[in-house]
Amino acid sequence: MDSPVVDGAGVAEDARNWGVEGLLAFIDACPTPFHVVERAAALLRAAGFTQMDETADWPDASGSSFVCRDGSLVAWRHSTSEKGFRIIGAHTDSPNLRITPQPDTGQVGYRQLGVEMYGGVLLNSWLDRDLGVAGRVATPSGTRLFRIDQAVLRVPQLAIHLDREVNQKGLLLNPQTHLTPVWGLGLRSPGEFADVVAEAAGIRSEEVLAWDAMLHDLTPSTVGGIDGEFIFAPRIDNQVSCWAGLQALIDAPADAVPSAVLCLFDHEEVGSVSAQGATSPLLTTVLERITGSRDALHPALARSLCLSADGAHATHPNYPERHEPEHLIAMGDGPVIKRNANLRYATDAVGEAAFAAACKKAGVNHQVYAHRSDMPCGSTIGPFAAAATGVTTVDAGVAQLSMHSAREMCGAQDPIDFAQALGAFLSAAT
Repeated sequence: MDSPVVDGAGVAEDARNWGVEGLLAFIDACPTPFHVVERAAALLRAAGFTQMDETADWPDASGSSFVCRDGSLVAWRHSTSEKGFRIIGAHTDSPNLRITPQPDTGQVGYRQLGVEMYGGVLLNSWLDRDLGVAGRVATPSGTRLFRIDQAVLRVPQLAIHLDREVNQKGLLLNPQTHLTPVWGLGLRSPGEFADVVAEAAGIRSEEVLAWDAMLHDLTPSTVGGIDGEFIFAPRIDNQVSCWAGLQALIDAPADAVPSAVLCLFDHEEVGSVSAQGATSPLLTTVLERITGSRDALHPALARSLCLSADGAHATHPNYPERHEPEHLIAMGDGPVIKRNANLRYATDAVGEAAFAAACKKAGVNHQVYAHRSDMPCGSTIGPFAAAATGVTTVDAGVAQLSMHSAREMCGAQDPIDFAQALGAFLSAAT
């Protein structure tokens, strides 16, 4: 089922500020991948893009258009395939706690909700926070988004009096038994969560067939630091990249050559293997329909470049030994190109040179990241996109700390510089 189409004109007008305040508003409006797509669609419509129906024929896909598939979106500005495509890819999902299909539980006088860990969650970061719940609900007539921005949930940490060695031996959390949030007193009440979701979605309880629901931190995104040099927010990984990519595409000329493409994929944090993840044929299918035929697609791909936009590790001041000593990364020093010899990042010399040139054109500095050889490296959608399309791909992003925490941080100027560099990447001829 596709996410519902929401007009969102007022939302879009409020978020068209491409400065830091616009970024903070974007993040706070998007507690789930489905809300990222809703927000992105509203911004694109406000900029003159047309939403296409995947199930319909596309006699002509030129111009500025987009498609939505659940928590994923592909948008483009296309006039000709002669110079190929410049593609920006990012992901809409973030590690979090997700509600189980039969969540109503509890013990010793508390009503609780069952949750599963989604992605590489820093479990301790979800303790003692005021949490809301949001997502989508499936009904007989389709899906509806919902969000509850009230402190209805909390995962209380065990008091130090009952865990005297926690500061010496560390906090060990069992995700099955220690992360179950409380949301009321009394006996467990089967069907209670469905009733709450129905009210939030504006439907009757009997219309609730299933849900994709997740918890979110309620602390607003903010500028921080003594000199305002930081952003403190949830889901910086990877909504900063989604926001920067949207800015670059919307600011691109309508007759962009090469054609400018933005793809926002769901499920990166769990491996991208889904109907709308980066391993799916979503992107290549859309590109084939844009070019008009498979015969036209293949030479266009051969002329194309792709940039996988995702967060990068800033060097941690309290743990500098965890970083490769010749590749230290600083917040506020520009976008980060990510290299890995084992292709956990897709960047090669050609891709690195292309994005370095884009940064120079945009007038922003860039940095190059490499992971310590004695530690396993994370990954992105980059290798999947490169393998699926055969397009030279570079991995780059904004430096951040607290990656995969319920609250993350990055430099306040870095998302702006990244958006400018992405704009230059889209406008450069192949």
